Amino acid sequence: QVYLVESGGGLVQPGGSLRLSCAAPRTITSVFNSNTLAWYRQGSGKQREFVASATLRSTDYADSVKGRFTISRDNAKKKVYLQMNSLKPEDTAIYYCNLGDSWGQGTQVTVSS
Repeated sequence: QVYLVESGGGLVQPGGSLRLSCAAPRTITSVFNSNTLAWYRQGSGKQREFVASATLRSTDYADSVKGRFTISRDNAKKKVYLQMNSLKPEDTAIYYCNLGDSWGQGTQVTVSS
């Protein structure tokens, strides 16, 4: 199973920005490159939901984050990032990195004044 480590969460005011990172240090590069990387989130009392994904050629976003969030991947470093701008209180959640059937431990993002 792939080992994923997220970082970059924290407390931010509405309208602020955060950048999440997810590393897959033990993953073979060819496996990393051949898979879709994705971010999901789970708010308190809610189901886990899709946020964004990236293949080598394309990206996809949930409607709720389009225009505010940007996913990117660095295949050489085996990392995926989620740049989150114009954050809203409803973005508060634990954010999880996903590769195949593997998940990271999650990183908390709290948007509050």
